[in-house]
Amino acid sequence: MAFERTRIYSEPVTETPCIHLRSKAMYVTGVQTPKHPDEAGGHYCWCNMTQHTIGPDRKDVDARRCGPERDCYRQSH
Repeated sequence: MAFERTRIYSEPVTETPCIHLRSKAMYVTGVQTPKHPDEAGGHYCWCNMTQHTIGPDRKDVDARRCGPERDCYRQSH
């Protein structure tokens, strides 16, 4: 087998993502969570406040983790 494409499917994000959450998909497609798997990329995210994969609360940044339960979360308008 010369080439095999592997897709990682995950549960959809149900909470509104933090306004500080950024990803490459946002800049390419205009939305944080594109609907088509090919547009989703590697789901690499970073926090716009820290410019890193670790948020200001020293926890990992991710569309599923950056929700209202975190102190640094800010809801988009």
